Amino acid sequence: MENHPILTLEQVGKTYANGTVALQDFNLTVEPGTITSLVGPSGCGKSTVLRIVSGLGDLTTGRLTWGGNHSQHRLAYVFQEAALMPWATVIDNVRLPLKLAGVPKRQALELVSEAIAQVGLQGFERVYPRELSGGMKMRVSIARALVTRPNVLLMDEPFGALDEMTRGKLNQDLLHLQYQRQLTILFVTHSVYEAVYLAHRVVVMASQPGRVVAEIAIDSPHPREPDYRTSSQFNHYCRAVSHHLSEAMGGSMAIAL
Repeated sequence: MENHPILTLEQVGKTYANGTVALQDFNLTVEPGTITSLVGPSGCGKSTVLRIVSGLGDLTTGRLTWGGNHSQHRLAYVFQEAALMPWATVIDNVRLPLKLAGVPKRQALELVSEAIAQVGLQGFERVYPRELSGGMKMRVSIARALVTRPNVLLMDEPFGALDEMTRGKLNQDLLHLQYQRQLTILFVTHSVYEAVYLAHRVVVMASQPGRVVAEIAIDSPHPREPDYRTSSQFNHYCRAVSHHLSEAMGGSMAIAL
């Protein structure tokens, strides 16, 4: 890994036109090739952070700095919903960003095949979204993000609506994909367990206004296997994150481990 951050947010503030202060004095440093999980109560500005990083939203105060050559950083965004085109097959849904960018069809299809293979959807290229499970739809959404070969992936609660078994499998697949591609990932979740399992570092946020109240380095080998979830180390980190999250929510949260 490089020794300098790929992304730094310093004293970032975001105030909407109606006067709502979404973020205040928000500070975050992201190292290349790592997964950073953002957790916190609803309304604490987690998604706002992703929008600012992606360029879909502006900051009101503070500074966002990219390390190295900004043009070298290719971003992709995976939203809470898969948001697939129902009339298009898997292959056409994944190809969409390349089509919009004017990439020639032959070159695009090579990249699409690679992305589909990376998420384990070989054989489903001609299938329509209505024929896919929720987990498979999210795999298509991730493939669509990967098809542009990004090095920074922004993920806003992508697995929140899935059942626990599917969510666990996608967590594991994401870890191996991140390791293979050395992706830098900013991952928003409401799940303490998911945050700890995935991340090199968990950032706990509080609301009103949104701000960082704790950062916990998850000093466990990466990528992690499913049995890590039953380890004492995993429980230790879940307790630590839960403690800070409970404080951020005014002591209203309890977790049993």
